[in-house]
Amino acid sequence: MDALELGRRGEDLAADFLVRHGMTVLSRNWRCRYGELDLVATENRRLVVCEVKTRSGNGYGHPAEALDRRKIGRIRHLTHCWLAEHRIGWCEVRFDVLSVHYPPGGEAWIEHLTGAF
Repeated sequence: MDALELGRRGEDLAADFLVRHGMTVLSRNWRCRYGELDLVATENRRLVVCEVKTRSGNGYGHPAEALDRRKIGRIRHLTHCWLAEHRIGWCEVRFDVLSVHYPPGGEAWIEHLTGAF
């Protein structure tokens, strides 16, 4: 499985995970000229913006370690763009990271870090 397929499968698993845990997924791979948000969901009246990182091994470190200050800033900016496009003036927002571990020949599992940044 190539990196694109691995990422797509990871995002599918992450979206299913959120739904199983009572969230409603509003957007998947939402894009604008500044970039892309992986998953945007709601939990009660809170908007939850989820960054999904999928890895097949630990060769590049823990999946969540791929988030640096620049990436976090971009996600925050993209969230403002998402809110503006959907005409939402203000709501409580939480930023989560879903680390999908997808070992070759093994069962995938997910770590959900709530309020990651």
